[in-house]
Amino acid sequence: MQPWVAFPHAGEYRFTPASVAALWPRLHAGDGEPLPSRPAVLAAWVLLHNGQFEQAVAAGLAAGEDGVTVANKATCVYANYLEKREPVRLELLQQAAQRGEAQAAREPRNPNAWYWQAYALGRYSQGISVSKALAQGLGGRIKEALERTIKLQPRHADAHIALGAFHAEVIDKVGPLVAGMTYGAKKELGLKLFQDALAIHPLSPIGMIEYGNALLMLEGDERLGEATAWYDRAARCEPVDAVERLHVELARTELVD
Repeated sequence: MQPWVAFPHAGEYRFTPASVAALWPRLHAGDGEPLPSRPAVLAAWVLLHNGQFEQAVAAGLAAGEDGVTVANKATCVYANYLEKREPVRLELLQQAAQRGEAQAAREPRNPNAWYWQAYALGRYSQGISVSKALAQGLGGRIKEALERTIKLQPRHADAHIALGAFHAEVIDKVGPLVAGMTYGAKKELGLKLFQDALAIHPLSPIGMIEYGNALLMLEGDERLGEATAWYDRAARCEPVDAVERLHVELARTELVD
């Protein structure tokens, strides 16, 4: 496989193991990942927060079982925001989903094993079309994994965001009646999941973006002003690391579009 596309702001973030450890609660306010005890795993997280995603995957996998989560997050972030080659992007997401599924089988009480499996499957589903993914049965797997994440870690803001997006996208694609009867997707629950996520992690730019997207999918142009306000708020966030930098830049493109 060709080398991964470099983070466009390489060198701007210069985290060290000490600075990542010091900022850990803020860096992981969305996913609740515990601070690793092993230096090799912490080193992989340093690479991720600095935007060295390919190196973070390699370091995470080399660190063994404890490094799978950072490898999966780095893979998913890279595939979603930087990889433009669609076949490569889909393959990377499949790899992360498979690793997450295997990790969840070994560690069923690890919230982020379930979360990154669901996230990778969700982005993969968007890539092949949500309708096709639902027909393949991926919707149920995604929903179940996200609900399991939240049951294990009730303050997992990112899982609330992803599950809210699931409700919104399914309703948008198949309509509220089929979505509710077949997939248990409901507009009110979807919106509440976003509100809960932003109560847990009010500085989450991706939460703001996805909430704006959901408002448009669920309620149409009548909520355009509110959705735009959420995009604007996300665009004004001060990113704490390379991952949030990509989220903020996404918000800015939403405003331009």
